[in-house]
Amino acid sequence: MAEPQAPETIETPEAPPEEQASYVKLAMRNMVKKRGTSLTHFFLSSAGLLGLLIGLAYLTR
Repeated sequence: MAEPQAPETIETPEAPPEEQASYVKLAMRNMVKKRGTSLTHFFLSSAGLLGLLIGLAYLTR
């Protein structure tokens, strides 16, 4: 007697696993979600850096 055969399975090629999102992509996504906060922090950082550079220029003249 022949042994019962298992039904044939059709193998589909596996999709490549999603690459882990890079830190840059995550940061950009966060900036889009929290637009106001990001802009506030950007302008505060810019003003602080400008103030630091002007202060150092004044002290070292």
